[in-house]
Amino acid sequence: MQLILFILIYPIIWVLSRLPMRILYLKSDIFFFIIYYIIGYRKKVVLNNLKLVFKDKSEKELLIIRKKFFKHLMDLMMESIKAFSISEKEILKRYTYKNPELVNKYAKEGKSIALMGAHQANWEWSTSLPKVLDINVYGAYTKLNNAYFEKYVRDSREKFGVFGYKTSEMVRAMQQRVSNKEQGAYILLSDQSPQFHKAYYWRNFFNTKVPVHTGAEMLAKKFDLVVINYVTKKIKRGYYETEFQLITAEPKELEDYKVTDAYTKLTEKNISNQPEFYLWSHNRFKHKDRFSEWQKLQKTKQKTKH
Repeated sequence: MQLILFILIYPIIWVLSRLPMRILYLKSDIFFFIIYYIIGYRKKVVLNNLKLVFKDKSEKELLIIRKKFFKHLMDLMMESIKAFSISEKEILKRYTYKNPELVNKYAKEGKSIALMGAHQANWEWSTSLPKVLDINVYGAYTKLNNAYFEKYVRDSREKFGVFGYKTSEMVRAMQQRVSNKEQGAYILLSDQSPQFHKAYYWRNFFNTKVPVHTGAEMLAKKFDLVVINYVTKKIKRGYYETEFQLITAEPKELEDYKVTDAYTKLTEKNISNQPEFYLWSHNRFKHKDRFSEWQKLQKTKQKTKH
């Protein structure tokens, strides 16, 4: 069945991927009309998220942001398909880097780096990072159920030089590289909601208390990684610019969760600058009313240890 699905779907993706961007954006407009006006995919989730975050904005303003978000989401879908065949020349024209010298400075000093990022604008095209960084780049990916698509997607994401690891293998791979005294820059998207029972830390995200990912901070402290945030802005349709922002060069010197706090504040600021380009369709606030429940769970865990 996996092979049959691959044989049926792969040719469609292959053909779409080789179309000019202007044609893909025409298709994006059609998909937007269907998704937004006919299907209504996650419109309620997006609006509820926006209401939680932008309490000072009117209903009319929020509806405008929501509509722009869905237009961008369809563009992102087409751009993700284009990623399978996009050339190095085209991706570096459309996806530029403002200050790669910040990362390269620490690379030249022999440091390894945690590149923290959010689902903002276009994160799929960040596979071009190795073309501007003087260090090997590694990224984690979620294993697909279909083994044929798994290889196709992985080959696409690695074609510009990123080395991919399954999420479950990433920490072990980092440990091995550190043991071998090999440098690396590790892409760690850290803005989505962690699993409730695996959460370690809660804090306000746009004035709403939620569990936040702490894995990047833990890895940075464990392996002494320079922590750099990278944020992507949408300049115009099909064109993006990524900027690197230093969080800390000495994570071990900071108190627990200070790296996570700094990253979260940066993410809030970057989202506020271009709210329509953040991934609002993900239910980021699904655990917002469960903090007391989480506290009880932690007490139960402590009792079990004793």
